[in-house]
Amino acid sequence: MARAAGVSAATASRALSGRGPASPATRSRVGSAARDLGYVPNAAARALATRGGPRVAVAVGGVTADVLADQYVGRVVAAAAGVAGAHEAGVSLHWLPLDDPGALARLGENRAIGAVLVVNPTQELLAAAPRSLRGRVAAIGVGTREVAAFDVDNAGGTARVVEHLLGGGRRRVAMVSGVGWLPCVQRAVGAYARVVEEAGCPVRVVPGDFSAVRGEEAAVEIMRRWPDTDAVYALGDLSALGVLGALRRAGVDVPGDVAVAGFDDLPVASLGALTTSTNPVEEIAAGAVSAVLEGRARRPVELFPSVLVVRETG
Repeated sequence: MARAAGVSAATASRALSGRGPASPATRSRVGSAARDLGYVPNAAARALATRGGPRVAVAVGGVTADVLADQYVGRVVAAAAGVAGAHEAGVSLHWLPLDDPGALARLGENRAIGAVLVVNPTQELLAAAPRSLRGRVAAIGVGTREVAAFDVDNAGGTARVVEHLLGGGRRRVAMVSGVGWLPCVQRAVGAYARVVEEAGCPVRVVPGDFSAVRGEEAAVEIMRRWPDTDAVYALGDLSALGVLGALRRAGVDVPGDVAVAGFDDLPVASLGALTTSTNPVEEIAAGAVSAVLEGRARRPVELFPSVLVVRETG
């Protein structure tokens, strides 16, 4: 564009931005060249260059703003900040109410924001993403044709955990799922159901919310509904530890009578000797932010592998 206008790149930048010296004639030539070439400013680059405020917005979907205090969100923000810092950018944290898809559109209108990382996305939230965000938004979880998705392969990880339990002789494996409105949870539930059905075993699923408290309640419900259960897989280590605690308080031998496994491989999982599967949250968040800031968020879905970790409970 600078060559088409017959000026230097620095002059073209000043003429387009309106900051710095440039004569009216130069501004006119540069503007004409921009229109002829169909030039559209890169919002991420512009926001990064102007500085003076948050640049990468971590936008978290949830029923209430309490979701912002979740440990998982904290890990995402820390990883995003590390990548943003390398690009001389900052990070801000935002709540996306599930019943207000327009919140993402309003976020995209903020000129101080160069990129958006959506955490806990739903199809409804992402469908409301404005055209102005295209190319500078990514999601951890599900995506759309316009929003690239980065996530752990929780279906593959779930399948390997359940296959491990079945391979150890368990035949009645129950599952404690995650938050029902998260589409990525359904991938894991589907993988669990497929594996146990192919093994000729019953499908037993109770709802969960990733918390230890709900894990305890789910364990009581499972043993009341299906007292012959010989293994419990919980989608989330905290939930699995809740299951573990409830079973042991009820006098159930773990893993003798009932094996227990989780998902995430949090630090507390090793303390509880919990069999689980890894979730590289920091790697996923860093990859998503890097891709958006560097203009590489092109693949519809990029899944990161989950690795089985066998410990004493299963």
